[in-house]
Amino acid sequence: MKHLFLFSFFFSLLFSAPIEMSSTQAEYVAKKVWQNEGAGKDKYLVWWNKGEDFASVGIGHFIWFPKGHTERFREVFPMLITFMKERNVDMPTWLNANTDFPWQTKKAFFAAKKAETKQYRELFSFLKKTFSTQAAFMAKRLSEALPQMLKSIDTQNKAKVIKRRFYEVMYNKDGKVNARGLYVLLDYTNFKGEGTLKSERYNGQGWGLLQVLWHMDDKETNKQKAFAQSASRMLSRRIKNSPPARGEERWRKGWNVRLDTYWK
Repeated sequence: MKHLFLFSFFFSLLFSAPIEMSSTQAEYVAKKVWQNEGAGKDKYLVWWNKGEDFASVGIGHFIWFPKGHTERFREVFPMLITFMKERNVDMPTWLNANTDFPWQTKKAFFAAKKAETKQYRELFSFLKKTFSTQAAFMAKRLSEALPQMLKSIDTQNKAKVIKRRFYEVMYNKDGKVNARGLYVLLDYTNFKGEGTLKSERYNGQGWGLLQVLWHMDDKETNKQKAFAQSASRMLSRRIKNSPPARGEERWRKGWNVRLDTYWK
């Protein structure tokens, strides 16, 4: 077990370098992710999905909880705000990493949205003008995903497989970054998480980046396609395991449309 810890720690140090994107790449990623999450429409920039007890905001539909809410899913929006504050991004004076979603209920939120209250307008404007920074945050999250996954793995062999497949999706055989591969990993990590939280599982089975990489088919030479096919299987398993009251079957078609952009 000691050797495993040292192995994981070593790779955490070696592969935690930030993923840098040019302004053009950041704009491309932001546009692709926003198309996936909100069909590129302004009305979805601050939203509350049917069947969910929390809001989804920004180009990545980052989860944001109202006051007092707890959930199995990772609350990502406060992480984004911390990232922005570290970079001295201008934001509304009332907003910080400890701020709860301003509206306690879905009804109250949509009323504020319809009335275009001052607080809603400030939040919308802030999110609208920071697309590239939001994309940079997702790149940072991805750069931390591999060491995070390796640290959670209990066997050296599995860690090697996860690391190899991560880089097969990310890079071409000549060692250069595959633009689509970068988008695939970044988008899925934002979409369904790293797969390391035990709370983000149904019946003990997860659906995040870790699970998708582990279940990829090595026989498929198109690694982005192999990733998409594995992701489809993991999300189908999630739907099967999900509580019936959540009605997750309704998301299957849209999820698969998103996964098709990974390789088609």
